Amino acid sequence: MIKRESYMGRIRPFIDTDVVKILTGLRRSGKSVMLTLIQEELRDRGVPEGSIISLNFEDLRLAHLLTATALHDEILRRSEKMETKVYLFFDEIQEVEEWQRAVNSLRIVLDCDIYLTGSNAKLLSGELATYLAGRYVEFVIYPFSFGEFLESYRGIEPDAPLPLCFQRYIALGGMPYLSNVRDLLFRIIAYVMANVGTTFSATSLAKYFKSEGRSVATETILNYIQFCCDAYLLYRVKREDLKGKEILSTNEKYYIADHGIRAALFGDEQASINLVLENIVYMELLRRGYLVTVGRVAEREVDFVAKRRGKMLYVQVAYLLASQSTIEREFTPLEQIRDNYPKYVVSMDEFDMGR
Repeated sequence: MIKRESYMGRIRPFIDTDVVKILTGLRRSGKSVMLTLIQEELRDRGVPEGSIISLNFEDLRLAHLLTATALHDEILRRSEKMETKVYLFFDEIQEVEEWQRAVNSLRIVLDCDIYLTGSNAKLLSGELATYLAGRYVEFVIYPFSFGEFLESYRGIEPDAPLPLCFQRYIALGGMPYLSNVRDLLFRIIAYVMANVGTTFSATSLAKYFKSEGRSVATETILNYIQFCCDAYLLYRVKREDLKGKEILSTNEKYYIADHGIRAALFGDEQASINLVLENIVYMELLRRGYLVTVGRVAEREVDFVAKRRGKMLYVQVAYLLASQSTIEREFTPLEQIRDNYPKYVVSMDEFDMGR
């Protein structure tokens, strides 16, 4: 099992504190594994097995616990004779009706440490703000980074050279066990995934469906895409005018939580390698805690403007800087930004093409 220390390092300081730890993210991104890793950490610290209660609410055997009252009463019953602190692990908590009430009450009546996972972006909205305001910390769990993929792949092919490993990451993505990912919703998702990192227009897509004899409202398309964003499948990236310092409301872009999903749908398309690399870089920026927009300088575009704790960096992504026109296309927008924040062009060139 990959230890995912980049996440454990952030979670560890909150173990045994009074805040509820909430792990969110795309299904199959490793949230349940993170709960297992936290439990291993507790055992290493000497926490007895009997003090750990772990429930996965996608297990049909727990269907009788899918209300706040039923869950609350079950935990009190199980912990009744425990003389030590209780550690509660609730996987896919959104399946429990009014779960916020149960969690808040357990915090009050029990000496406990609570960990939750959920696969819906709205998990942290609505009533949660009322019941747990200021008493929770969220950790977004993403599919494997290349570093994590490498750790896993090297367990199978210990002597594989780094470039080969990265090619495998491009082909498989950060969810390497993904194999079967099928008409309207599927077609909309497939369209967005086929065009990751390119300007998206729901109106244009609606016109395309109409040309095929299928009438679909623009609002319906936008709603379906929002559902995908809420489920952490897609990420919407807004555009920013770097000179006017304003967020633009049109021509947003979308990226996939893991590029391996795209490969599962369309195969390993080398013709789209640049889009895949963009997707990899975007997700890596998210993993490192950046807020990301797409930049615009006059008529030119900067792939990513990344902000974190008052600092900023700019990133252009290109497969290869194989021609002078490509070099100018990637470097010129960065040179037009008159500030002293770092500016990068990321490519797969074997030689340093920087300047």
